[in-house]
Amino acid sequence: MLDHTHNLPRGTIVIEDLEIGMTRYLRKVVTDRDIEMFAEVSTDRNPVHLDDAYAQDTIFAGRIAHGMLTAGLISAVIGEQLPGHGTVYLGQTLKFMAPVRPGDEVYAEVKVREIDHGKRRVTLDCLCAVGDTVVLKGEAVVLAPSRKFD
Repeated sequence: MLDHTHNLPRGTIVIEDLEIGMTRYLRKVVTDRDIEMFAEVSTDRNPVHLDDAYAQDTIFAGRIAHGMLTAGLISAVIGEQLPGHGTVYLGQTLKFMAPVRPGDEVYAEVKVREIDHGKRRVTLDCLCAVGDTVVLKGEAVVLAPSRKFD
C-alpha cells in the first residue's frame, strides 16, 4: 500500500520551546478511499462526496472531499507535530475557500501566532492549500504540553 502522506517528524514541542512563527506541515493526497472512509466514520454521505453523476450537476461540477476531512489534516499537524503529543484542542475556526477533489495533494500548515505562557495557551494560524490555491484557513487555540507537567 502506498503511503500518500509526507510528514515532518512527529512528537512534541513543549510550550517552553515554542516560538512565534514556528511552522510545521504535512502533505497528503486525498484518495477516493479516504473520502469513502470519512463518509463511513462521520456518517456524512452527502452525494456531492460519493456520487459522480449527482456531483456533476452541483456548483462543484464533480465530487469533492468533505471539508472536515481536509480540516482533519490541520488536527494531524497539531496533534502530531506542533505542539504535538499531549496537546489539548480548545477551539478551531475554519473558512472553506475552495474544494478539494479526489487525487488532490493537500498541503496543511500550522504556524504559531501567539503564546500565553501563564495559561499554556497557544494560538495557531492554520491553512490548507492545493497547489497555489488556499482551500481552507482558520485559527486554532490549544493547551500546549509543558516540561513542568510531564
